[in-house]
Amino acid sequence: MPRKTPSGSWTEYAKQLGLNIQRKRIEKSMSQEQVAYAADLSRYTFQKFEKGESMPGTPANPSLRNIMAIAQVLGVGLDDLLPSPWPDLRAR
Repeated sequence: MPRKTPSGSWTEYAKQLGLNIQRKRIEKSMSQEQVAYAADLSRYTFQKFEKGESMPGTPANPSLRNIMAIAQVLGVGLDDLLPSPWPDLRAR
């Protein structure tokens, strides 16, 4: 079960991040394969990031390096991809 926080859960955050990545990719008229290759990711990994899941029921947890690589390929800033507000990960 995902950990609930005052600002939501990591599961919700990961899904919104994936939607933001997908939205920007479509705006740039790029395929998943094009972005993945340019960001030095496998297409499968990139698809999982866009979906917001690493396995069914498990939220994606991309590294900062991977998010930065995707942002650079799409020509956007991190603020364009990272949903706001961030979830409070200190909450238990």
